[in-house]
Amino acid sequence: MKTWMLGLGLLAAGAVALVTGVLPASDLLAVGDRVWSILLFVVAITVVAELAATAGVFDVAAGALSRLARGSTLLLWMLVVSLATAVTVFLSLDTTAVLLTPVILAVARSHRLDPLPFAVATVWLANTASLLLPISNLTNLLAVDGISGGDILGFVSLLWPAALVSIALSVALLFLVFRRRLRGRHDASTPPVVTDRVQLRVAAIIVIVLLPFLVSGIPPWMPASVAALALVALFAWRSPRRLQISLVPWSLLVFVSGLFVAVAALEALGALEPLEALIGPGDSAPSLAGIAGTGAVAANLANNLPAYLLLESAADDPVRLAALLIGVNAGPLITPWASLATLLWHARIVAAGVTLSWGRYAVLGLVGAPLIVGGAVLALAATTV
Repeated sequence: MKTWMLGLGLLAAGAVALVTGVLPASDLLAVGDRVWSILLFVVAITVVAELAATAGVFDVAAGALSRLARGSTLLLWMLVVSLATAVTVFLSLDTTAVLLTPVILAVARSHRLDPLPFAVATVWLANTASLLLPISNLTNLLAVDGISGGDILGFVSLLWPAALVSIALSVALLFLVFRRRLRGRHDASTPPVVTDRVQLRVAAIIVIVLLPFLVSGIPPWMPASVAALALVALFAWRSPRRLQISLVPWSLLVFVSGLFVAVAALEALGALEPLEALIGPGDSAPSLAGIAGTGAVAANLANNLPAYLLLESAADDPVRLAALLIGVNAGPLITPWASLATLLWHARIVAAGVTLSWGRYAVLGLVGAPLIVGGAVLALAATTV
């Protein structure tokens, strides 16, 4: 089922709950007050990423990494991992899955390299590298108020050890799995073809200027919106035909809005109360592991966003919320629907002709997810308990 269709179904169910009185209007307004800025940020950062990609920013960045590798396949892979991590941290996991994946696969193919190590690294880092900043994942934007009262530095100070461990373990495990395919050397890269250098340079400047503002403490939707408007103005000047209504992620907006309304209705019914007993109380290391493990299992059974929404009320302090984020961000490595980024990534690799069965992907995730989530929880517990 398409995500927008599922979202419409959830919105319809929420409308029924509202009309029948199950969901009080005041609760629905409270949800709207909480999420409008998050949804606006999602729209703005998607427009930024799409137009930056169209201008060739990611192609040029990947080409530069290829030249830096100087023919070393392993070094090229490590540089690609670094780029995927940076894009995930600053521009969100969905940007990595949707826009960076085709670029990275094109780089691998242009050197006649096996694209699989590059493809899997991209999707794993899209998920496991999304713990560091509030803007890295939609779940983080939902949690930042509960973790640090909206303070970015407070969020980072709590989660950076877990984020670094999550990234390091991901890279180490993937290297062990693909080390034989990363041997050898390849021909140096040729520079990507740029049709409009003015557009490329201005777009790159806009993105570079945006990044520090995203971590400055200003509400992220503000600088992201300014950057999106600046890029729209640039394209209106240089290539207006590239400006399409499809730049706005309508399907994602409908789906996420439906989830928010559905979870609000479940909360009003009291259906989420048993989850508090499921994950248990306290901030001890075993309790944090239980929260993260429950979040990871729920994400792989359903999806990481509803998993977070369903468990949020039971993770009732900053450290417990951080553990939940570890589970729902770094844990969705097993099933294809565990995160929207994974589904988007798979569509991109299929379009590029890369074959990876879901069975093989799941086996790799069954090994990796427990180790990564467990290591990140230990890092969190070591710095907080």
